[in-house]
Amino acid sequence: MKKFLLILLLCSGEYTFSQQLAPLTVEKIMRDPKWMGIAPTSFRWTADSKTLYFNWNPENKAKEELFKVATTSVKPMKAVEKEDEKLLSLIYVYNKDKSLGLIEKSGDIYLQSFKTNKEIRLTNTMERESSPVFLTNGDVVYQLGDNLFQLNLKSAETKQLTNFVKGKKAGRAESKAATEQDKWLKAEQTELFDIIKKRNLETRGGNRGGRGRFGSPSVDTKSLKELYTEDKFLNGVIISPNGRFITYKLTTPAQNNHNTIVPNYVTASGYTEDISGRTKVGESENVSQGFVYDTQKDSVYAIQTATIPGIKDIPDFYKFYPKQLDTLKKKNADRLVNFFGPIWNENSNSAIVVATSTDNKDRWILKLDAATGKFSLVDRQHDEAWIGGPGISGFYQGNTGWIDNNRFYYQSEATGYSHIYIANVATGDKKQLTSGKWEVQTLKLSKDKSTFYFTANKEHPGITNLFKIGVNGGEPAQITSMKGLNDITISPDEKYIAINYSFMDKPGELYLQPNKVGAKATKITQSTSTEFNSYKWRQPDMVTFKNRSGVDVYARVYKSENPNPNHPAVVFVHGAGYLQNVHFGWSTYFREFMFNNLLADNGYTVIDIDYTGSSGYGRDFRTGIYRHMGGKDLTDQVDGVKFLVEKYGVNPKHVGLYGGSYGGFITLMGMFNESDVFASGAALRSVTDWAHYNHGYTSNILNEPFNDPIAYKQSSPIYFADKLKGNLLMAHGMVDVNVHFQDIVRITQRFIELGKNNWELAVFPVEDHGFIEPSSWTDEYKRIFKLYENTLKK
Repeated sequence: MKKFLLILLLCSGEYTFSQQLAPLTVEKIMRDPKWMGIAPTSFRWTADSKTLYFNWNPENKAKEELFKVATTSVKPMKAVEKEDEKLLSLIYVYNKDKSLGLIEKSGDIYLQSFKTNKEIRLTNTMERESSPVFLTNGDVVYQLGDNLFQLNLKSAETKQLTNFVKGKKAGRAESKAATEQDKWLKAEQTELFDIIKKRNLETRGGNRGGRGRFGSPSVDTKSLKELYTEDKFLNGVIISPNGRFITYKLTTPAQNNHNTIVPNYVTASGYTEDISGRTKVGESENVSQGFVYDTQKDSVYAIQTATIPGIKDIPDFYKFYPKQLDTLKKKNADRLVNFFGPIWNENSNSAIVVATSTDNKDRWILKLDAATGKFSLVDRQHDEAWIGGPGISGFYQGNTGWIDNNRFYYQSEATGYSHIYIANVATGDKKQLTSGKWEVQTLKLSKDKSTFYFTANKEHPGITNLFKIGVNGGEPAQITSMKGLNDITISPDEKYIAINYSFMDKPGELYLQPNKVGAKATKITQSTSTEFNSYKWRQPDMVTFKNRSGVDVYARVYKSENPNPNHPAVVFVHGAGYLQNVHFGWSTYFREFMFNNLLADNGYTVIDIDYTGSSGYGRDFRTGIYRHMGGKDLTDQVDGVKFLVEKYGVNPKHVGLYGGSYGGFITLMGMFNESDVFASGAALRSVTDWAHYNHGYTSNILNEPFNDPIAYKQSSPIYFADKLKGNLLMAHGMVDVNVHFQDIVRITQRFIELGKNNWELAVFPVEDHGFIEPSSWTDEYKRIFKLYENTLKK
């Protein structure tokens, strides 16, 4: 009996301990994150706006489940997945009065009547029909294979609109003329074999494999102009609302590029297997050409880049390379451009194309004269660094669209911060709707096109809220008011908003709120575990300091209630470069948040800085690292240490830093170029040479290695490895397909050749860029903690 009681007490004690998180250890905080509780995700409304669905796992099961909550209730319920998921996949394309909707389901097109609540299946084939739209005359256009087909809902007649043909027209003419024998054999093949008949129809874009609700489309392409795609990829096929113009792009694949290979050593087969990877910065890119097919004139012509203002401008950085500059001036060539759109107004009398130069130093909003293929300028955003900012991305059309047949909206950083603009394409007038030293982050035009809903950090760079403003301007009205991060999903009828709300020490939870100024948000979910809640997580001090350029830099400081006698400090450097981590919400770096709490518990003061290049602070801050990564972004860390010394009593001789990816890169640059400031550093999954990273990210900031080698050499840690003085830990996943393991191997070889001995490398054979296995996270952060304990407290 006593033995049984002892076992019971021991078990009870273990259970009690498991529910109490303190004291923090690396093993505890680096477990599978499920121990923390699993926040709700993937919020989506039903078409009638009465129910919100989301994924959630409050019971910590093997996988998350589908939940729902009605706007009339505050109690979430488990959904019946097979039945309820049907309600979530209905994303319609509407006709003008929204009485009818088109939807693709399983490769077929369906028509929904909202007046009669009846659904009609328009196609029923083995092939996939996609991208259905209504024309202004009520007809339906959809894509089958490469081609467009038009369906008249009244007459049930279907006709083919385009006749894209693979290959070159000239190639056909150059081919050997067919003899009478050739013709006879070809006719015989067609007569004898069904498969030949089938493939002939497919070549003409006409094999349907079945009958649709309104019959099969015509496959007679004799009257259609042949649109040759040559050896290029066809994409971006768009029809104007009146059906006259069809625009498309032909893309020439990049030639002679070298894809990287990442070896995978720990495999099921027992053999080393290669993972095909990305190309490196500076490799050639795909080149696209836009075309317009005028069905009325039965003619096709290329969209002309020569009419784009500034198309021949030479980027300013070439002034550092006189020979290259002279060559480019003599060549006087158009810069390569990517096109997005066109975006047509309802009347089909105006189309907007968003164009970006491939060097990403220009973004044009252009009015397309579809009858000629020429452009007129609506707006040009030029930046000698690179075009960016929220709602503006240089790779997509951004937050753009029509308010009416004359007014077009977009975002621009013309004032230094991303704001909303409206251009009247008929008069040429432009109007800025929002202004101030804050950013519009997301943008949505209301259903009645009278109001913009937008999220912005108007109150503070680290607080996001929902606002609204009339399309004619006025003062923005704030709708949400919870201090933190408010990630918004508006219901289709725009009467309710779902809010994924988080605070510094509180992971995201679901709230519902009427979409009204002054309305109260109601909490729907509670997700964190008892164990997570048992520890009093710090709400870091939100501070600012002036960097050496006199610019305000925002930071979070984790104070220690019992500082170590040596008063050590650690600088955490967030990754991604263009990312914001100093905000009032729950961080995506939640493991690092917990580790920073652990460090503070053990006598360290920790600072987490939104350094130059971080998002949320406008254009100048974003582009402050142009042509020199490891410049202002690194000195901001040094200035942050000075701030800690002055305000928090930190010992400047006992400072470490750590970070992953871009944070790992800054750690290396700190250990090399600021060796008197940082005694120890942990560089995780670090870029060591930017010439080996990808094109899309790197070329924006540093141009390309062959045309701006100065930028790469002053920005890459491998060129400064000889300056290492302090204690360096490096850690890297061996199957990292983002920052390749080759990066860390190359700098390791440099250390060996330089005779450096105050470094160590920890490798993780099964990990990609973002670690997955808790054992890997635990091993990595135990090494970091050990490094600091052994070097910063002595």
